[in-house]
Amino acid sequence: MRKQEPIPIFFSVDDNYIPFLAVALTSAIQNASRERRYQAIVLHQGVKEENIRRVTALATEYFSVEFVPMERSLGCITDRIGNRLRADYFTLTIYFRLFIPVMFPACDKAIYLDSDIVVEDDLAKLYDLDLGDHFIAAARDMSVVDVKILGDYMEEAVGVPREEYINSGILLMNLKKMRQAGMEEHFLSLLNTYHFDCIAPDQDYLNAMCSGKIRYLESAWDAMPTEGKAPMEHPSIIHYNLFSKPWCYDGVQYEEAFWKYARRSGFWEELRAFKDGYSQEAKQEDSRHMDLLLRRAGEIPRGDTTFRKAAERGVKIRL
Repeated sequence: MRKQEPIPIFFSVDDNYIPFLAVALTSAIQNASRERRYQAIVLHQGVKEENIRRVTALATEYFSVEFVPMERSLGCITDRIGNRLRADYFTLTIYFRLFIPVMFPACDKAIYLDSDIVVEDDLAKLYDLDLGDHFIAAARDMSVVDVKILGDYMEEAVGVPREEYINSGILLMNLKKMRQAGMEEHFLSLLNTYHFDCIAPDQDYLNAMCSGKIRYLESAWDAMPTEGKAPMEHPSIIHYNLFSKPWCYDGVQYEEAFWKYARRSGFWEELRAFKDGYSQEAKQEDSRHMDLLLRRAGEIPRGDTTFRKAAERGVKIRL
């Protein structure tokens, strides 16, 4: 690959997540090599024009930023508990990453990033990794693997060994291989036919479908705040997963990195106001939803609509 061809980096957001996207982009731009070119492509739903203007203003001569509306119909993905992020709220944007291969047929390889991150390294290092015949490269979800009820869920519901279950917030995607395998059609077929119960909808589908075809990244590429464990000394990407958000809580691991980039993001005032206004009631809601997530993780494996039980009945789950 020629050095100056842009590295495609996908995000997916709605209007509520724009300030956090701006922090993620600010960090990625600051740590990018001036010898490479980068193209951030933001798949979005309902983002205000003013917010698009403010975020695209972050672009530089080596790092472009483009917003692409998600216009295709996803009416088959409805708001039900099994389709909710963190057992908490429903947003179609978590599914957008699954449609990148067919939406961008000229692109054979790309990075996908959640927006609740900061980048502390050059994303070209991630992009340059060899995917071989793997569909994706991702890091093991080390933040929750030691929680027994969640580890059991990974194995008994998703059908993936807990030490192989990946977090889908940071992905290096083999788009060509995913297209050849018909991943979009397979996902929609499974979704429409079985409506699997999930606690991490897009992530569980990716784990179940791609199992055996995943390259595992070093954990530095998806360093998550983890209670009871020391923070990583040199993370490449910090991922404020689940409820570990420094814009909601004090004392979150790696919080200083978030606020460092927040100051340069153009959304400092909104972010500080959000933090200052995060009420005790909102924190209690977070606690309630975490309890619900754990309860569902214990209940779902006992039901019939799991990836593992479908596979045991002969349904093709893995690509």
